[in-house]
Amino acid sequence: MYCDICANNCFIPEGNKGKCGLYACKGEGIVEKNPNRYLIISPLTIETMPMLHFQPRGKFLQISTVGCNFDCPGCISTVVVKEMDSALIKLKERLPEEIVQEALGQKCLGIAFLMNDPLASWLTFVKVAKQAKAKGLLVGCSSNAYFSETSLEQILPYLDFINVGVKGFSDQVYQECGARSMKPIWKNIQKLYHSGIHLEISCVYRKGEEQELKRFAKKIAGLSADIPLQIMRFLPLEGTDPSQEPSILKAENVCVELRKDLHYVYLFNSPGTEYLNTKCPHCGEWVFQRDFYGPMGARVRDSNVIIEQEMHCATCGQYLPFKGLKTKNKKESFQEGEFQGGYPFTRALEILESIAITMGINDKQRIGKIWNEYTDKSNLDRLHQDVQNPHAFIRIVREIGELVEESEKASELANYLETKLAQIEERGALIEKKPRVYYAMGSPLFGIKGGRMENQLVEAAGGISVNRELKLEGRPGRNIVAVQLNDLNPEYIFISAFISSPIDDFYDQCEKKKITAEAVKTRNIYTHPASGWDFGSPRWILGLMNIANTLHPKIYKFNIAKEANDFYKTFYHMPFVVEDINRSFSKPTSGWKIGTALMQE
Repeated sequence: MYCDICANNCFIPEGNKGKCGLYACKGEGIVEKNPNRYLIISPLTIETMPMLHFQPRGKFLQISTVGCNFDCPGCISTVVVKEMDSALIKLKERLPEEIVQEALGQKCLGIAFLMNDPLASWLTFVKVAKQAKAKGLLVGCSSNAYFSETSLEQILPYLDFINVGVKGFSDQVYQECGARSMKPIWKNIQKLYHSGIHLEISCVYRKGEEQELKRFAKKIAGLSADIPLQIMRFLPLEGTDPSQEPSILKAENVCVELRKDLHYVYLFNSPGTEYLNTKCPHCGEWVFQRDFYGPMGARVRDSNVIIEQEMHCATCGQYLPFKGLKTKNKKESFQEGEFQGGYPFTRALEILESIAITMGINDKQRIGKIWNEYTDKSNLDRLHQDVQNPHAFIRIVREIGELVEESEKASELANYLETKLAQIEERGALIEKKPRVYYAMGSPLFGIKGGRMENQLVEAAGGISVNRELKLEGRPGRNIVAVQLNDLNPEYIFISAFISSPIDDFYDQCEKKKITAEAVKTRNIYTHPASGWDFGSPRWILGLMNIANTLHPKIYKFNIAKEANDFYKTFYHMPFVVEDINRSFSKPTSGWKIGTALMQE
């Protein structure tokens, strides 16, 4: 029997599964592997999905399962779509009517399937969509849109909005993801648009793909120049090449070119960028201002619109093609938990996985046991608090060791972290003159929240974190203005190791934004040698040593290259090679795979 859920149209013999492993042939039909079983059922603001032109600031119920019909290199949801075994993970069982009732009870505008693709749980999603529409709820999803003709026709009567994630611009890219070709994608995009579904398109931008992006933007403009295009600046994760990551500045320049054909082009994965904002295509004034809100996320900071039956620019009166508006008052916006709502949940899973891997645990069964322990709301909230503090982080290491009965391995890692931390803190306590330090992510004017791990590392190394004076909200922080940074006048600036920026680009941005802080004048702006060195991994201890060396070179004299190599050999059984490291929290190298034997020295 042929499976007609996605355009691969797998032939599945009786009793067997299709290519994705999520559907089987049983009797006279195709059955779903995990019907009515969910990893996440939680409210979120729609910009976290992300959708930018549909019900701005609206609260929706996120539903997510596990698995995917694609197998894309570098997927930001790898832990959910590839590494989670549904036989080992505690999934929540809910009937469609229970999901609908949850959305109504939480006073959500609708239901949104995201983080993994609804094609992974298609029969369940269609049932939920039908019942949601019957109760007056809106229905949408993020999808690769590799629908078969049958599945697309099934969902069209119930679908209100969709973010189509385009994986690349050639058949080869789609074949690497497990598809036959990219031909069905554009056909389905056209069908969705002409059916009146609110459509936003997202696509990954890798270094060297500028011309393909321009051609794609022109193709979208052929449908409508009002279709929002979300540019996902490539973050090298999960086995992908770090050299493919374009800088934020380069990605912003690409957006300038794309806006010559499309009215609404947005840049994601780029903290501090102004290209998450919406400008009126008529007068050029801003109508929505947004902050970076974690990978693939945004959050509305302010709006300048007139809302009657339609939305118009408050400056010139131009009609704006937005659908619905929950509220103009940002104080009424729903606030997700730190590791809840959208893709930050996957970062929580990666942090736990990073601890397990560094302890020498690399199998799905024990990692799954760790995930099960921490994925309910109360434990997620506690996890987020604890990973922001070096001492609490070490407690989590020991806790995880006890959970998986590997206390000896946990103690080896925890003792190492404690010894180095105590060595630095003891010296730091004796320092009389402590420099003022500002921590940015990506761009100079995106400040990291004061309580985060990065700023606590600064304090442990004998610095004063000026970020604490900013009282920032958001996740992991928010945009500030140049006058605020100049008033803080930090003597040193560090750039986040997760979403960083080339030093020269950073100085150029400081000049452009008229940032005149002491750190800029004295050229005391620094990055870390590798990702994962200041948050999200036990490798933060290497970042702490690097910060200490930088702030107090006469007191701390760590040989950073040797310390990194010793850490890698001790805990990962391999040498430290910076070219092999990408942006993953959990994986120590680009080629690391869960479920394979650890490398030996």
